[in-house]
Amino acid sequence: MLTGVWAIVVAGGSGARFGRPKQFEDLLGRRVLDWSLAAARAVCEGVVPVLPDDRLEPGALPGGPTRSASVRAGLAAVPAEAAIVVVHDAARPLAGPGLFEAVVAAVRDGADAAVPGLALSDTVKRVRDGRVVETIDRRDLVGVQTPQAFRAKILRRAHEGAPEATDDAALVEAIGATVVVVEGDRRNLKLTSPDDLTVARALAAG
Repeated sequence: MLTGVWAIVVAGGSGARFGRPKQFEDLLGRRVLDWSLAAARAVCEGVVPVLPDDRLEPGALPGGPTRSASVRAGLAAVPAEAAIVVVHDAARPLAGPGLFEAVVAAVRDGADAAVPGLALSDTVKRVRDGRVVETIDRRDLVGVQTPQAFRAKILRRAHEGAPEATDDAALVEAIGATVVVVEGDRRNLKLTSPDDLTVARALAAG
């Protein structure tokens, strides 16, 4: 367990694209949420789960109307003396403790923030009104995952004024802080559709 490191596990969404709250789905006898909490607790001194208002549990906080608002709700519960905060989406249940350790190590080595990333294997095209308008050079592109680790003071500053973004690294980038990329994990898929849960069950069983 890493002293001074706290995690926020974001699980406040309604699962609109999935069709139901995916964080409570069964994954080999445990909820998706429980996998994410277990990985965070194996590494971090403290863990703050952020859940939907109608599914609160002991020790959890209610989320906000957006992902960023939910992170801010969790951040408010992280002790002021915490040096590093890790933010993880509960919808990535196969992120193991090693990935948490890797992003934290990168921040301890001097970065303001660290995210796991994977090189893109597919050709990427920009599309407008159903037509391809550009093929994008993918050599400098990565797909970014969670957990993402941050210097606590930097993350708090990035959330001042209640900005919105699809991940916290984008907010940190916006204030000019340094974000580094560590090697991601191809098993660390995000559950977006029921098919993703089928794949996750196969990966977890294997």
